[in-house]
Amino acid sequence: MDYVSVLLPVALILVVCKLLAIGCKKIGLPQVIGFLCGGLLLGLIKLIPNQFIFTETSSEGLGFIAKFGVILIMFSAGLGTDLRQIKTTGIKSILITLAGVIVPMGLGFLLTVLFNGGFNNIQDNYLEALSYGCILTATSVSVTVATLKELGKLNTPMGTCIVSAAILDDIIGVVVLSIVLGLDVSAGLEEASSNALLVNLFSSWGMSLSLASFICIILYFVIFVGIGLLFSKLFKYLARKYDHHRRIPIYSLAFCFAYAWCAELVFGVADITGAFLAGLLLSTNMDRGYIDTKADTFSNILFTPVFFANIGIGIEFGSIKPEFIWFGILFIVVGILGKFLGCGLVAKGCGFNLKQSASIGVGMMVRAEVALVCADKLKDVINPQITTFVVILILITSLLAPIFLKLLNKDRTDIDLHKDDELVIESPKK
Repeated sequence: MDYVSVLLPVALILVVCKLLAIGCKKIGLPQVIGFLCGGLLLGLIKLIPNQFIFTETSSEGLGFIAKFGVILIMFSAGLGTDLRQIKTTGIKSILITLAGVIVPMGLGFLLTVLFNGGFNNIQDNYLEALSYGCILTATSVSVTVATLKELGKLNTPMGTCIVSAAILDDIIGVVVLSIVLGLDVSAGLEEASSNALLVNLFSSWGMSLSLASFICIILYFVIFVGIGLLFSKLFKYLARKYDHHRRIPIYSLAFCFAYAWCAELVFGVADITGAFLAGLLLSTNMDRGYIDTKADTFSNILFTPVFFANIGIGIEFGSIKPEFIWFGILFIVVGILGKFLGCGLVAKGCGFNLKQSASIGVGMMVRAEVALVCADKLKDVINPQITTFVVILILITSLLAPIFLKLLNKDRTDIDLHKDDELVIESPKK
């Protein structure tokens, strides 16, 4: 690969995506949308005859950079997870999360089965159906949190429940993705061998590849959570000894990459699962904010914009088959309704009033980077055209969520539970 061919595309991505990201931030939308729109805009260059910017060689280079981007995104997601937040809402956030995973995944599974000839052909299409459902389990509440903060509702029981449910959603979503990817390996390589060392080892002992893959997934979580707890203590010691020193985020990134490598090549688990788990294990570190800031800076300068832009550049609207358009539209609809109805109805059953329940449903329906990561990792199982509709789902939910949250929360009567440890009525914020 000629690295020089990648330089101009990267330069264009960084400038265009950053400008659009700044514009999105000013109107209250996440930067991810700016990166995606930048990629879609730059993708138009490919329509120019004999263009020399986005070639096969440069696309290969961008794809390589993007792989680092997705690992860093998942590491940051794990690092930003506050497990202590869940304690404040307890069983309510757990039930809402389960509904927010099961209902959209079930609807996505059912939709795919129906479009593939019904339940008579389910044995041939179950993996594809599970993959589409897996994409719909993801939640991103960055837009929701910003809106609730503006409305003075973030630290209310409703706001805390949304944040807690989103935290659990990320954890469960990564586990589900790992299982689906494990099934993919089993289905696609039953008569061959895996790239993972342990899966190959177990297979050589006469174990089926399917069983070997599942055992390796379980072993990975058991072993590496245990090892990770030891590393977590080591990082806490380093944080006390070298408070806010650059060596801490450097070691943290090394920890992330090592976990990702071991996950993929030793245990046969997705590399992004290893990166997320590495971040999760460091999320209790006293220096996690400093680590997260440095990791985000490192990622956002190059890798994250290239990942999202590369997805946008790769989308070709003209190549979408007419028969797939209806599936894509219904995929978006069930993606929205699955979260809204699943989370909203369970929230109502947990004692929230109608407006609060609807707000929780709206807040949980937003999708962003994790949905794209899932679509990217499952591209060998699903139709690549679905990426276009995932992008549309992200745009629609990111635009609609703030509007509906503001309509549902015109009153400012909810109580902030965390202000000076007293019951304080939130006043309007300007």
